[in-house]
Amino acid sequence: SVFRKQFIVKESQQQHGLRHGDFQRYRYLLLILMDAERAWSYAMQLKQEANTEPRKRFHLLSRLRKAVKHAEELERLCESNRVDAKTKLEAQAYMAYLTGMLRFEHQEWKAAMEAFNKCKTIYEKLANAFTEEQAVLYNQRVEEISPNIRYCAYNIGDQSAMNELMQMRLRSGGTEGLLAEKLEALITQTRAKQAATMSEVEWRGRTVPVKIDKVRIFLLGLADNEAAIAQAENEETKERLFESLLSECRDAIQAVREDLKPDQKQREHSLENDSGKVSNIQYLHSYLTYIKLSTAIKRNESMAKSLQKALLQQQRSEEDGKRAPRPQDLIRLYDIILQNLVELTQLPGLEEDKNFQKEIGLKTLVYKAYRCFFIAQSYVLVKKWSEALVLYERVLKYAHEVQSGAGAYMNSLKELPDVQDLITQVNAEKYSLQAAAILDANDTHETESPSQVKDGKPLSERFETFCLDPSLVSKQVSLVHFPPGFQPIPCKPLFFDLALNHVAFPPLEDKVEQKAKSGLTGYIKGIFGFKS
Repeated sequence: SVFRKQFIVKESQQQHGLRHGDFQRYRYLLLILMDAERAWSYAMQLKQEANTEPRKRFHLLSRLRKAVKHAEELERLCESNRVDAKTKLEAQAYMAYLTGMLRFEHQEWKAAMEAFNKCKTIYEKLANAFTEEQAVLYNQRVEEISPNIRYCAYNIGDQSAMNELMQMRLRSGGTEGLLAEKLEALITQTRAKQAATMSEVEWRGRTVPVKIDKVRIFLLGLADNEAAIAQAENEETKERLFESLLSECRDAIQAVREDLKPDQKQREHSLENDSGKVSNIQYLHSYLTYIKLSTAIKRNESMAKSLQKALLQQQRSEEDGKRAPRPQDLIRLYDIILQNLVELTQLPGLEEDKNFQKEIGLKTLVYKAYRCFFIAQSYVLVKKWSEALVLYERVLKYAHEVQSGAGAYMNSLKELPDVQDLITQVNAEKYSLQAAAILDANDTHETESPSQVKDGKPLSERFETFCLDPSLVSKQVSLVHFPPGFQPIPCKPLFFDLALNHVAFPPLEDKVEQKAKSGLTGYIKGIFGFKS
């Protein structure tokens, strides 16, 4: 919008000279800097498009040369006495950076490394000369340049630079910018060379051949990826590394799955030499699936630890729009972990491995204990003390089962959360919960003063007693008993006719005989009009 453009212009004027009336600084320095940035950003756009349209690479180099030309002009103008020393150094570093990028694209590795080293040196000096807040930007640029320098060194002949490049990539969770694609291609190429010498892999006492190149490359990089995850500087980087590792693992599993015969269901249960073992390719598939599920468990456990810290510190992230963590979030993570453990016990080729099944069983108890603990925490939040106490007892039961059954499996359990810490925490929580339950019960009884206690009678039956009853002004007011209770009343009397049994009725025989005689004769007389 026009308003937005005016705002940008006004902000630029204030930051680049016009606040102090320095029109020359605003007219020349900022204009040339923006021209250089425009050429550089266009070159980066063309670099992305050149992946599918190689002809655009010529235009890319042209725009980079244009950016370098503007940077040279900027450096020349900054030699004026009106420019402070800091700006001069920044202009020199900017010029060296763009020059290094141009030489890098021309694959002039020595010249590119010299330019990048000059840029890095200037930024490091600037970072040391100013406050920590101002040094953040300079240190960030140094980190961006370092992989480029190591890549140039590798191409010049420094073989040790390769390991450093891989560690840089893994620590950062992937490189971005100028070096990204070149470094990924270089790492893949290096691992492919190493994979040529890899022919088999051993897991749980069984050696299986590895003939698929994608699987070889994945297994060779597995240790480096796991080491990078362990050394990750923050949770965001660790999550990105976990996702990258899982993605590579899924690709390797897919490659193995495609190599299986169409009758996979029959192959999964096929026997080799009547030994009861699954085929080598199926066992390799189980191994890769084990890596995938184990990595997923570690990722969810890492997320659970972060949430636990947030719960303990009661952090509230209202500023960035995030809701506060709840025990229910942890319960969901532990549900997923337990589901992954169930899948591990069902891997083909490991059904009869008692040590493996026992190890997974102990791990399941550990995570069940933690899941149960956070379910109890969710009940504590809603003051359901009895339910929470029962769940705490269940946590202790699971934890003691782990301790009693660990024995020879301590090495496999050392990476899991410590159940002894959980037992200590639960014992403390139990006492705290009991105290809270007692206080809550007392608060319930003491919320009303003696003058507020009622005996349950409605208002109509306690007119003579003063009592503060807030319910009288509510919709649940008790005025009278309704419906009213039953009360005894006299019954309606019953009458029995006892005299009827003692009454003598007059004889009726004469009347009955007269009726019998007046049958046919009476009828005939009636017809002819005779009357008796």
